[in-house]
Amino acid sequence: MEKDKKKYPIGPEHYTIYEEVGQGVSASVYRALCNPLNEIVAIKILDFERCNSDLNNISREAQTMFLVDHPNVLKSHCSFVKDHNLWVVMPYMAGGSCLHILKLAHPDGFGEVVIATILREVLKGLEYLHHHGHIHRDIKAGNILIDARGAIKLGDFGVSACLFDSGDRQRMRNTFVGTPCWMAPEVMEQLHELAHGHAPFSKYPPMKVLLMTLQNAPPSLDYDRDKKFSKSFKQMIASCLVKDPSKRPSSKKLLKHSFFKQAKSNEYISRTLLEGLPPLGERIKALKVH
Repeated sequence: MEKDKKKYPIGPEHYTIYEEVGQGVSASVYRALCNPLNEIVAIKILDFERCNSDLNNISREAQTMFLVDHPNVLKSHCSFVKDHNLWVVMPYMAGGSCLHILKLAHPDGFGEVVIATILREVLKGLEYLHHHGHIHRDIKAGNILIDARGAIKLGDFGVSACLFDSGDRQRMRNTFVGTPCWMAPEVMEQLHELAHGHAPFSKYPPMKVLLMTLQNAPPSLDYDRDKKFSKSFKQMIASCLVKDPSKRPSSKKLLKHSFFKQAKSNEYISRTLLEGLPPLGERIKALKVH
């Protein structure tokens, strides 16, 4: 309980910025020290000028992120504006994102037990958000974050969501072209990314992806090529990728699927995915070189 009572200071002068640990279209994330509390945090610095987004929308979403209270959703400690940047102070997720870990150490995808464990935690976070009337809109491996102890949190909720609502057409187009692999109706496509190490249709140009998403049958795990995966996994994915949204299971219902019976603890994730990895900053640098 003591941790919840901590007051994180407002203003850049209270923080010492260290190395970059993540980057998006209009934001960068840094490891930083909160000087008065002597605590390592993550700071996401969002550039208004680069995202052309409405300041009111961003402030509202940042406030929503501050109010989030669930172990599987990344919250913000505080946020403030400096020049034309919004600074969002968050817990530091030392394990990084599933995308970083896939690229660095598991290029062909994670094992099924790891996937079951990660997705169970993601679904718990989603169930919480949906229960409170929020939609995440951008679930993918890059937004599934792991802390030093192997706990899984859904990131980029809130501040990224405002970019979809800003009403700015150019920004909408950029977002749209940037990640069409993740567009509805394949709402749960991070399943594929974790299993194969890349998004479905990722080798195609963006507009081709959009057309394939709308016109083709939903992607699925191949019964012959993906022999390493159980029947339960394949059935669970198929249920998520039904094109008619009214026929897809809710997060709550999906958590009851037999696939998740094999899910393990945070400690298992820490041991399986994080042991032996270099610090996050070094990994990001290595990925940039490649």
